[in-house]
Amino acid sequence: MQPTPPHFDERRERASARRSRRTAPGASPGLAAPAEPEVAGTAAHELGPGDAVPVRRLLSLAIAGFAGLLGVGLVFGAQTAGVGPARTPYGVVVFGVQALFVISWVVATRPPAPRVVAGVGLGTAALADFAAIQPARASIALLGYAAVAGFIGGVIGQLSRRSSRVRSTESLGATIVVVIGVVSFASLIVLTRHPAGTQAIVAGLTSAALGLVVARLVDVVAPYPRLAPQVPRGATGIVLGAMLGSAAGAFIGAYQDGQDPKKGALVGFVAALAAVLADLSVGYAEAGRELAGEPGSFWLARHLQGPLAGFALAAPALYVISMLFLIPSL
Repeated sequence: MQPTPPHFDERRERASARRSRRTAPGASPGLAAPAEPEVAGTAAHELGPGDAVPVRRLLSLAIAGFAGLLGVGLVFGAQTAGVGPARTPYGVVVFGVQALFVISWVVATRPPAPRVVAGVGLGTAALADFAAIQPARASIALLGYAAVAGFIGGVIGQLSRRSSRVRSTESLGATIVVVIGVVSFASLIVLTRHPAGTQAIVAGLTSAALGLVVARLVDVVAPYPRLAPQVPRGATGIVLGAMLGSAAGAFIGAYQDGQDPKKGALVGFVAALAAVLADLSVGYAEAGRELAGEPGSFWLARHLQGPLAGFALAAPALYVISMLFLIPSL
């Protein structure tokens, strides 16, 4: 049998390719069928080691400084809390942090109807602070009522919009996040009204601030191992932040009345762990928005979100751990 000439094989392959293009569903005569889009998770959507988001070291330093200043303000502000109307100065400090939380969250996430979200958030913050300062007896339940009122206000705000109510669910979800955040900060005011509550704030928020600062500073030097290519954070900083926060709580607890290193370490670890994990979750949320194709948000608000969310989660965690293991024993 004579071998098939190479040029014959080439003509046969070209003819087969032309027939495939003509018979492809939806293909126009003489045009190739459109290629199928790659499914998420394939190589087109995966970042290699060289495509990892770079860590901006100067920015990490700036965020660490902001977290430290925020912690100092909340800790030293708690020292000004007195009895009755004398709690108002700390309420002003907390409201300032709440307003910064609301503004940064709305600007960074850009939810539908941002004015409604911001208005409900600030109104809920004022109501929660009043409920924490004014009553003769401290009660965390009043903050729950303030949160419910904020949720109802968010629903009314969405229904009263004159424009289209498209994406109302997304806007309401952002409102709920903002309401929970501002109410969480108000729990610090309630904690100052309990015996040794101020001491618990000093130990817990100092630990949370130290955890946030250490986690960000370690990212400047050694942001490894990377938790995700799209998130410019390292696991080393998260672990060291939680560990040193626990150590700070133990050290402070050894010098405070009614505490000991064991209790202080427990309070410090819970507060620091909550803070660094909340800070990390903000980075994941921002990376998710970028991968979804959403336009980037204002850089300043985006980077303030992390420390603010860290303290917003550390505050209720500190309240719970203090009521369970610290205050009842006094």
